[in-house]
Amino acid sequence: MAPYESDHATGTGPDEDPRTGRRKAARYVVPAAVVGVAAATIGLVPALAASGDPDLPKISAQQLVEKIAKSDVQRMSGTVKVSTDLGLPDLGSLQGTMGSGEQGDGSSADPRTKLTELTSGTHTLRVAADGPEKQKVSLLERDAEYSLIHSGKDVWGYDSASNEVFHTTAQHSGEKGEKGDKRGHQPSATPEDFAKEALKSVDDTTSVTVDGTTRIAGRDAYQLVIKPKQAGSTVRDVTIGVDAKTGLPLKFTLAPKSGGAPVFDAGFTKVSFAAPPASTFDFRPPKGAKVTEEKPGKDEHAPDFGGQFAPGDLSGADTIGEGWTTIAKFDTGAKGDKTSQQGGGAMGGFLGSLGDPVSGDFGKGTVFSTRLVNALITDDGTVYAGAVTKDALVKAADADK
Repeated sequence: MAPYESDHATGTGPDEDPRTGRRKAARYVVPAAVVGVAAATIGLVPALAASGDPDLPKISAQQLVEKIAKSDVQRMSGTVKVSTDLGLPDLGSLQGTMGSGEQGDGSSADPRTKLTELTSGTHTLRVAADGPEKQKVSLLERDAEYSLIHSGKDVWGYDSASNEVFHTTAQHSGEKGEKGDKRGHQPSATPEDFAKEALKSVDDTTSVTVDGTTRIAGRDAYQLVIKPKQAGSTVRDVTIGVDAKTGLPLKFTLAPKSGGAPVFDAGFTKVSFAAPPASTFDFRPPKGAKVTEEKPGKDEHAPDFGGQFAPGDLSGADTIGEGWTTIAKFDTGAKGDKTSQQGGGAMGGFLGSLGDPVSGDFGKGTVFSTRLVNALITDDGTVYAGAVTKDALVKAADADK
């Protein structure tokens, strides 16, 4: 953990060139909806909560982070509103066409495909938990509902629109997860999950302060604000609303440096810490439903219900830089294949129209941008991606040559 600094040392530091040396990442995630690269590392700066409404005891950033870490809410239920705005174009029917094929042959109730809907738009979730053996997340749609239920050794996914059921057995059910997590395979869908992902590791690339108090879902809360010190990041800040009594994160907001609406916002609109009714976690496949059984361990990609909201896993990718300006580098294997990258056919032309051509010491390529994550694809098939600016990607590619 980085040494604590005074409040006067929380400004943005000088720009840092990406390191030409590379290291293997044990697990590197380019986020489509959550913090991943952007908030993987933070340093703590002590600050006292400003006066506000409600009037809560003053607390330092270090104390508030420790309060989150010690939070051990085992029973709860509530409603969570999730909004994602990456600034992606509406692909319409093309998205459905691209989604057919290998994934389209599986069950619509498979959480690995169904819950990717959270990567765009605004959605309402109902969540419930009763200890490490019972959790439920329901995605409420206009005329249908999708539910993911963990009850004992069983994990069920049910899509009411298609009347399809997905079933598997929870691996290591009831055992502690990493760092003593007692929730086992609780589905990741609440502000707590995103907040703890952001707080997993700390260093001096980030300042963390307490910025007053607020009310969330009818409860008193502190606001923890995380800001990058490094130039070149696309992230302005991350704000976590922390329940003053339990330490449970009630709201998580990631704001881009470009301004406008948050890239990602997840917050409780209703929450209760009473034990949910036992029937909440009961599930039997409805009559006539198509049931898809999957045995855990049949391959290395069996469902991990502790992290299904982190698409784009780039395990084993090389990384350049550190902290908020970390960039993943990997080879697509498409060296010299211009058709698959910028030219060639309607699809190549369409994809090319979504990006900006760039050039440098590395050669030529195209940058594909969202409001958070940008990716540079060079003509030789190398990809550089991260929650960094276009200029930072080009600089990294030049330095890498």
